[in-house]
Amino acid sequence: MELIIEAGRTERHYWRDLWRYRELFYFLAWRDILVRYKQTVIGIAWAVIRPFLTTVVFTIVFSRIAKLPAPGAVPYPLLVMAAMLPWQFFSTSLTESSNSLIGNANLISKIYFPRLIIPAGAVITSFVDFLITLGLMAALMFWYRFAPDWHLLLLPAFVILAFAASFGIGLWLCALNVEYRDFRYIVPFIVQFGLYISPVGFSSQIVAVKWQLPYTLNPMVGVIDGFRWCLLRGQSPLELSAFGVSAFVTIILMATGIWYFRKMERTFADVI
Repeated sequence: MELIIEAGRTERHYWRDLWRYRELFYFLAWRDILVRYKQTVIGIAWAVIRPFLTTVVFTIVFSRIAKLPAPGAVPYPLLVMAAMLPWQFFSTSLTESSNSLIGNANLISKIYFPRLIIPAGAVITSFVDFLITLGLMAALMFWYRFAPDWHLLLLPAFVILAFAASFGIGLWLCALNVEYRDFRYIVPFIVQFGLYISPVGFSSQIVAVKWQLPYTLNPMVGVIDGFRWCLLRGQSPLELSAFGVSAFVTIILMATGIWYFRKMERTFADVI
């Protein structure tokens, strides 16, 4: 294949180059999948153990101790697990993508390719854990004899929204992490803090009306409520106004994340 080097060609053909370098994308994603659980005793089973134990703890704390209700006839463990699906995908994507450029410093400093491939590969890798956790959700629904209905058909739309939220914020964090290495310490705090301000252990219905607007500015509110609405037969309601705000914030984060990443991309090889 002939490679033509000329001024401005990279900018003009950037999005076309994403397709040309698709094999590198597959390679990086597959490498990350293999490395993640390398030399672990139980391997990929960690993708099941983590959400399962978190679901048990949240069920005890929010249902047994705090006595928070679940909407309709939904078992509380299913309410939590339906939220753990997108949350674990989101949190893992942020952690992996924020460090993805630093982890591939040698590759970035030596050859040209669209740098957007690296954080995108980190998000795709996290999606593998999501699929495994989805199997755990199916097993719990079978255990509680809680079969889904037609609402499940709309789940792919909320999966795409979860992708957009994870990728948009991940682009901001990985670009900032190259310039300011403090973000390697900030990201775990963001993930931990976000777990408690997102409706993972509780239903959005318990949030007071006066806090609804700042609450729905969290992009994961619309995603989690959407997942629950799809998986729990609509018994966990989806407020369209709140979902609209969260979806709008997600789109803004996605657009600005791509803009900032592209703006800083040309300096990555020098700074990293």
